[in-house]
Amino acid sequence: MGLILASHSAWAQSDMEKQAQKTEVWEPEPQIIAAPDNAPPSDATVLFGGAGLNAWQSVKGGDAAWTVKDGVMTVKPGSGDIRSKAEFCDVQLHLEWQVPEPDPNMQGQQRNNSGVFLQQRYEIQILDSYQNRTYSNGQAGALYKQVIPLVNAMRSPGQWQSYDIIFTAPRFDGSKLSRPGYITLLHNGVVVQNHTEIQGNTVWVGEPSYEAHGCAPIQLQDHGNLVSFRNIWVRPL
Repeated sequence: MGLILASHSAWAQSDMEKQAQKTEVWEPEPQIIAAPDNAPPSDATVLFGGAGLNAWQSVKGGDAAWTVKDGVMTVKPGSGDIRSKAEFCDVQLHLEWQVPEPDPNMQGQQRNNSGVFLQQRYEIQILDSYQNRTYSNGQAGALYKQVIPLVNAMRSPGQWQSYDIIFTAPRFDGSKLSRPGYITLLHNGVVVQNHTEIQGNTVWVGEPSYEAHGCAPIQLQDHGNLVSFRNIWVRPL
């Protein structure tokens, strides 16, 4: 009897393994990459690693005129926005930014303001939102003038902030929107935008709307303040 039970058990186990194998997917095998601590993944495109602005250009044309010192890139007020030379669609984007100690007379949107524009259209606000009240959909971590961040994760001026962004670009069928864009944003490791639907191009006045486009550069804003950046890298998804 013991042999029969053992044989039946082995048959049942074999049958279960065959059933389990039906839902095992072996191909394709995910690419192996290196993911070192405090460094870009091995498959990332480094847009700024501290050595220069070769990956950037002025939106006005020509070389990017922002300053680079000690591995840090800083806005040169009045020189204009800069954009990546490369164009991107769906991406994972990492960047670190820092605001200086504010002028006591600076309040709200004037307190060390900048922004990162995905595809040169969809702005995630960069602002000194540490003990600085402004309109909620215009503070750090906001999808500017569209969606309020879930929380304010701002560190004090002089400390480095981090943004980790997952961006799914909108899709178009000819001139018609077929699927909106989405943004997930971690500010200093905290989720502040969770698969947020983009309502259209970022505008200061009026309502956002979409216009058909393809892949496009990443843009950083010169808002007239000495905001600094480091460790900018991107992974196309």
